[in-house]
Amino acid sequence: MKSARESLAVRGMTCAACVRRVERGLKELDGILDASVNLAVERVTVVYDPEKLDLDAVRRRIRELGYEALQEPGAAGISGRKVTLSVGGMTCAACVRRVENALRGLEGVAEASVNLATGRATIVTEPDVAVVSEQLKEALEDAGYEFLGIWSEAGEDPQEAARAQETRDLKIKVIVGLVLSAAIMAGSMKSMIPGLRDLPTAPVNLVLMGLTFPAVFWVGGRFFTGAFKAARQKTSDMNTLVALGATSAYVYSSMATLFPGFFERAGIMAHVYFDGAAMIVALVLLGRLLEVRARGKTSLAIKRLMGLRPRTARVIRGDKEVDVLIEEVQKGDVIAVRPGERIPTDGRVLSGSSHVDESMLTGESVPVFKTQGSDVFAGTINGSGRITFRAVRVGAETALAQIIRLVEEAQGSKAPVQRLADRVASVFVPVVIVIAVTTLLVWTFAVPGSDVSRALLNFVSVLIIACPCAMGLATPTAVMVGTGLGAESGILIRGGESLERAHQVDTVVFDKTGTLTEGKPKVREIVAGENESARDELLILAASLESASEHPLGRAIVRRAEEAGLVLKSVERFEAVAGFGARGVVAGRSVVVGNRRLMEEEGLPLDSLDGRLEEFIASGKTCVYTAVDGMVRGVLVLSDAPKESAVSCIQRLKAMGLEVWMITGDNERTARTVAGEVGIERVLSEVLPGEKAEKVRELQEKGRKVAMVGDGINDAPALAAADVGIAIGAGTDVAMEASDITLMRDDLMLVPRAIRLSSLTMKVIRQNLFWAFFYNSAGIPVAAGVLYPFFGILLNPMFAAAAMAMSSVSVVGNALRLRRLWAKEIKRSG
Repeated sequence: MKSARESLAVRGMTCAACVRRVERGLKELDGILDASVNLAVERVTVVYDPEKLDLDAVRRRIRELGYEALQEPGAAGISGRKVTLSVGGMTCAACVRRVENALRGLEGVAEASVNLATGRATIVTEPDVAVVSEQLKEALEDAGYEFLGIWSEAGEDPQEAARAQETRDLKIKVIVGLVLSAAIMAGSMKSMIPGLRDLPTAPVNLVLMGLTFPAVFWVGGRFFTGAFKAARQKTSDMNTLVALGATSAYVYSSMATLFPGFFERAGIMAHVYFDGAAMIVALVLLGRLLEVRARGKTSLAIKRLMGLRPRTARVIRGDKEVDVLIEEVQKGDVIAVRPGERIPTDGRVLSGSSHVDESMLTGESVPVFKTQGSDVFAGTINGSGRITFRAVRVGAETALAQIIRLVEEAQGSKAPVQRLADRVASVFVPVVIVIAVTTLLVWTFAVPGSDVSRALLNFVSVLIIACPCAMGLATPTAVMVGTGLGAESGILIRGGESLERAHQVDTVVFDKTGTLTEGKPKVREIVAGENESARDELLILAASLESASEHPLGRAIVRRAEEAGLVLKSVERFEAVAGFGARGVVAGRSVVVGNRRLMEEEGLPLDSLDGRLEEFIASGKTCVYTAVDGMVRGVLVLSDAPKESAVSCIQRLKAMGLEVWMITGDNERTARTVAGEVGIERVLSEVLPGEKAEKVRELQEKGRKVAMVGDGINDAPALAAADVGIAIGAGTDVAMEASDITLMRDDLMLVPRAIRLSSLTMKVIRQNLFWAFFYNSAGIPVAAGVLYPFFGILLNPMFAAAAMAMSSVSVVGNALRLRRLWAKEIKRSG
């Protein structure tokens, strides 16, 4: 029996009597396995069977007992599931590591993964330990970050509100910082400005010191707060580097201003660097502002999907149409949709007909005709007709909600390449500080002709240019844009790992029936006896037996019998023989329907039919033998046409240099005929459903990276075994669950596009990581003055700050460039 554990906040309990009342009252509910109240924290923890009741039933029971069960997303205990938290204050790759470590340190948290681009952390909790939001908040705050709440697709995203507030705050401080920096720079270069050059230096320096103080410590307050929080955790991050650099320049300049005699007695020129300290803070903050704005655009796809959700539905109650909030719509409600309106939830059409635009879900631009019995989906747009439909799935069960959840999970996941960047970033800052201190000491004591001023400038330059912000953003921004573009094009990618594996694929294996072909075979010929009645008798017996089967060939036989107006008979002792056919008793007669191998295993002679079937087998048609009372009476000949997109898909994959295979349970001749029609030379025929996964593994053992494309339940093991499993949109839920990529519409051209999207995204990720590492690996030696002995090149801290700021902006901008690359790819491939 399944069980789940949740913790709920309860208001109104005052004494031990309340505790007993709540516990006893809850235990009386069918499905509650245990209930325990903690009066001190006013919470009740319940262990329950989720198949018998849900948390709403628990809350209703608490209200019936006279108490208030608070509805607080995120405050309830979390156990045995995955949740996403919104986290404020993360700025660089070092923050990613720290937040993940803080969350993993909590009892009950099995996994934690942070996406810096979205500002969210995803945790997986253990099934037998409940983690409450207070614990998450405390852990994050102790680590120096802000807990913004549990992210919910149904509610407002606290990260969005926090990001808007941060943007406003950054704008104000950047403007103030730039204005003050301009004034300070003018004062620092007074000898070059008419009207200022005659002013005495000492008073001007005092004024500059006063102006620089707010420019550094108020405008750049977030760096000092962040550095302090990091220090409390005995660690360091980009805030540490900026705070150290700006403070060093300010303190040294202040000392030179207040105590110039000390420097003169030591034989050192007392230079001031107030302009550098102020400008460093202003430029780094400007980079942060540009980065926040650009990061907002990476989640454009998910915002568009969320924008599809209607707010209200027009529910028919009695003879009236009533507008209700979408959250109040129940399964079974009858809903009316007028022309041009958005369909509010998933359902089945009861009356009316119309064309519905489903392009936002499937990418298919042609509207789909809907009439009585057709399925409609939330978020799609009704055309010119008026329809009424019954709600079948509501809330988080709708196809749109599931797509949003899949895309969110994909965007929050990490590509394996990101974990390498995270590991490098975790040790990067301490290493940079060591390099900076070494630079300071070398330039102070070991470089002939140098002084403390020059050593300080180089020390500050090393600190500023080495901030690892770009390293933390390089991968997640590209994954977000890539998975978002996929969703907009009808390609749902499960996560960063799937995205990364797809571009490594060198072999694509297609299932035949329902994947390369339409999956709707038709009975073309009936070979039995000489007269019509013999053929009808054969069809009745075969269709009666197949009426108990779900196999596509069986359904085709039943369809043919129904179209002919034949009356089917009762079936007893039905037995499906996987990969072969079926057997049973029809109206008291023993009937076996299946392929040649089944007949051979049954020991039934086939010689009399072989000559008549030669032509059908040669043309690739499928022959289904029917035996009655121990004798083969005839054959049903079926064929399934290839999909329109099959040929162009195979051509495209071959042009991309990929090896293409077809796998099927059909005999060799039939399989090769169908494969030849679509342009496939490599065929795996007569493969039983249970053997498909094994065939995929055999290809992998030969060193191939295999993508398996399928649609049926029998494809699920092969989809799971492949390096990348691709389920087509018409597939079953099981196949989609086992796949890495789901194609939202039945168009095989999405297969090469999915692989191409993966390649483009990985190309952008590699570019981003190169530039992120290049900025630091090339910038640090230059800032440390390594080039000075050879070329006389030193790096001014202000240029270091500008370079660092632009590194973050450039990787986010490069990730956004993926949208243009994808638009060109779509245009090129048609």
